[in-house]
Amino acid sequence: MKYDQISNSLFIKNRKKFMDRMQPKSIAVFNSNDIYPISADSVLPFEQHRDIFYLSGADQEETILVLFPDAINKKHREVLFVRETNEHIAIWEGAKLTKEKATEVSGIETVCWLSDFEKIFFDLMTEAETIYFNTNEHYRQAVETQTREDRFIEKYKHQYPAHKVAKSNPILQEIRGIKEPEEIAIMQTACNITEKGFRRLLSFVKPGVMEYEIEAELLHEFVRNRSKGFAYPPIIASGTNANVLHYLENNRPCNDGDLILMDVAAEYANYSSDLTRTIPVNGKFTKRQKEVYNAVLRVKDDATKMLVPGTLWAEYHKECGKLMTSELLGLGLLDKADVQNENPDWPAYKKYFMHGTSHHIGLNTHDYGALKTPMKANMVFTVEPGIYIPEENMGIRLEDDVVIQENGEPFNLMANIPIKADEIEELMNK
Repeated sequence: MKYDQISNSLFIKNRKKFMDRMQPKSIAVFNSNDIYPISADSVLPFEQHRDIFYLSGADQEETILVLFPDAINKKHREVLFVRETNEHIAIWEGAKLTKEKATEVSGIETVCWLSDFEKIFFDLMTEAETIYFNTNEHYRQAVETQTREDRFIEKYKHQYPAHKVAKSNPILQEIRGIKEPEEIAIMQTACNITEKGFRRLLSFVKPGVMEYEIEAELLHEFVRNRSKGFAYPPIIASGTNANVLHYLENNRPCNDGDLILMDVAAEYANYSSDLTRTIPVNGKFTKRQKEVYNAVLRVKDDATKMLVPGTLWAEYHKECGKLMTSELLGLGLLDKADVQNENPDWPAYKKYFMHGTSHHIGLNTHDYGALKTPMKANMVFTVEPGIYIPEENMGIRLEDDVVIQENGEPFNLMANIPIKADEIEELMNK
């Protein structure tokens, strides 16, 4: 991996948090992701399942983690199964985890070859009464592909029909949402790499540059700083393209007088950062562009202050809607009649700001985390309001990643990334 090895103390803590919440005499199993084929002999680059990575640090295909806190034999309370390597694999694919390296990475003493899984697992299941299956219950998931985890669940439900079944996901939603200091440090590294990419762009962008050229500049800077690249598909949307919320073509010229909305950020060690900045192609905002830009920035700053322990996610978004409504009235985009006659299920401000303001971020860009219970310290959220005005050929969104503190305002992991309109102009015109 490009990233520095993470201390296994993080994964030891994460497993303890999970196992402390398991039922008596229960066993939990976590599978790595598949390697997904494209066609012929081509495959997509491997991406590890974030749950097994969170619990073990194992960043390799064909890996299984078994947790069984009540196992009679202590060495079976945590077992990591990895693919047995050989000289052929080493030559064609490179080094894989040895048993010794797997222990070093994960902190798990019992490491076995994957070929021994069936025999060992059968023995453990004779002691267990409940099995935790790891299903994907994220509120944004819409997965149609059958995953390695799905196939495992299907097979072992049939093979062990007398066992009770429990869900890993509620535990993971609870514990993954609150970050350990080591995780926040890794996310800060991802944000710092993102900052380098953004600063590189400010002297590069000019009228006539292509959106994909900006993408290339960012990718260059991210990879040279030990990132795999983008944490999510990059959005580099100039002019009216910014009014397409998930614009991904990045294939058009950036014209004089337009703005460029860039929702682009680096990953580091499988952790995401998530940044949005909107800059003028020619290095100078028009008066109207700056008015709208500063309105978005005020909403972002005021919304950030509300991210404190005890805040409810749904109520927070309602308050953000009120902030945005006030700004849209000030910009002349809404009038009082629009607000008075609005549909409560689709408030007037949604015409110009149709998405949410914040989501959890961590090992996933849209990360796990409790949404129906009060926010807690060390949760990490994005803050990303926007105003989209197709008739004015303009879309502006601004976004930072912030860590909720025990007391006071959140800590901004992106505080060093330029955001004030005047600073953007100054840096672009150096």
